[in-house]
Amino acid sequence: MAIKVAIRVGPGASRTKVGGVHGDALVVKVAARAVEGKATEAALEAVAKALGVRRRDVRLLSGATSREKLIEIEGDVTLLTQKLGRLRGS
Repeated sequence: MAIKVAIRVGPGASRTKVGGVHGDALVVKVAARAVEGKATEAALEAVAKALGVRRRDVRLLSGATSREKLIEIEGDVTLLTQKLGRLRGS
């Protein structure tokens, strides 16, 4: 099973961090700059690591050139939902 999650990427951060919310989106701050998709790739890797899934289980659905992105995460939906709730601070 998979879940879809809206994320907001903040490129150029001093360090990578996943947590908090901006509207309905999970905030993902990455050190990579928004050049040639590097920030997007770094964000997908950061989400995978924060949720304890493989990078290949996290897929970009939309927003390749935007800060607002929609991703799909493969895995145990119940477990992923719990981990996302903690990351969002709820």
